Amino acid sequence: MNIGGTFWKLMNEGGPIMWPLLIFSVLAVAVIIERFIALNRAKINVNSFLAQIRKALVVNRSIREAVKVCEQHRGPVASIMKAGLLKYGQPKEDVEKTIENAALFEMGRLERFLPFLATTANVAPLLGFFGTVTGMMAGFDALAEQGLSNPGAVASGIKEALTTTAAGLAVAIPVQLAYNYFMSRINKFVRDIETSANMLIETFGEMERSGITPDGTPEARK
Repeated sequence: MNIGGTFWKLMNEGGPIMWPLLIFSVLAVAVIIERFIALNRAKINVNSFLAQIRKALVVNRSIREAVKVCEQHRGPVASIMKAGLLKYGQPKEDVEKTIENAALFEMGRLERFLPFLATTANVAPLLGFFGTVTGMMAGFDALAEQGLSNPGAVASGIKEALTTTAAGLAVAIPVQLAYNYFMSRINKFVRDIETSANMLIETFGEMERSGITPDGTPEARK
């Protein structure tokens, strides 16, 4: 089977609407691949990571060691935890604000390019339906000019209408599935971030009650 020949045949049969659909599909595939790789790189074992942080802070009483643990891991959870750790010793409100700002920054990175996927999933079917309308118009024009003496001309317009409809749905359906998949993974990151932030705030409270100073050493007893 000549795949290339079939592809270009469909492009010709679908008319000019097929070209923007092709551009959307190519860009969507690039975004899907990029986001899949990026989110996989950002994934860590959160339970193991938090256990290391707790050990560094509660057992070893070392902010520096906890920061090093964060630097050894990739992803938004580690970045946000590091930002919070560097604020230890400051008022709780300042620590929470720093964590919130870091979380907003990391969320922007996680959701990078996803609006394009949502746009593609919405626009592709509309482009397909637009091609349906133009194809049917071309078919009726041929029917008006030639009557039933040339059914091939009418069929050409109908074929264009059906081809663009199918192409629009063929682009939109997998892109929508990919978008939903990525959003579910990002929601998992959000839950991990919230869990980690709450754990860090609680641990800071324990450390302050134990007299651990920002440099990771017990305060001198008077």
